[in-house]
Amino acid sequence: MIAGLVLAAGGSRRLGRPKQLLPYGGATLLDHTLVTARACAFHQLLCVLGGGADGVREHVDLRDVEVVENAHFGDGCSSSIAAALSAVDPRCELLVLMLGDQPGVTPATVAALLAGRGDAPLAACRYDDGRGHPLVFAREVFGELAALHGDKGVWKLLDRRVDDVVDVPIPGPIPLDVDTWADYEAVLAGTADPRAAGATTAADSSPGVRT
Repeated sequence: MIAGLVLAAGGSRRLGRPKQLLPYGGATLLDHTLVTARACAFHQLLCVLGGGADGVREHVDLRDVEVVENAHFGDGCSSSIAAALSAVDPRCELLVLMLGDQPGVTPATVAALLAGRGDAPLAACRYDDGRGHPLVFAREVFGELAALHGDKGVWKLLDRRVDDVVDVPIPGPIPLDVDTWADYEAVLAGTADPRAAGATTAADSSPGVRT
């Protein structure tokens, strides 16, 4: 069994509004990631919420998603991973970690990552310009995952267990994740949906909702 975990608990301090609800592809940024995750046909799909959780529950389609709320989201994404691990089905042998604000990741990316992993305990995407998400963790490292701290914890784990990591080649650059308005504008410029491309590029625009 394989569990998918979407991290979407960020407080969006640099944006000044919940990035999970930014308009994208006719819905929201988080909607897009969850559609991608559903297409991966995980045996279990979890999503961690934190900052802006009430708005996400109101505006994002969370059907078939097990929602975990992280009250300590300000402590970094490691706290979200730890919160989610307690909800992972005990039968799941692999955990695929995805970012809720990285719309350039596709089901084909995840499929290639899983196919290229072999039986390694850890696997990462090796893009043309470096290592990036999604990441895969085998159950044998769940204990170490749960003990991580801060935003860089998973990368420190990969560095610490370098001999156990497989880097799976994925064509193209690391997909952008949205931390700033410049990131969001760049992501919109790459979308094929004209509604999203003209949705908003200003911090005082109204939040996106599902259509």
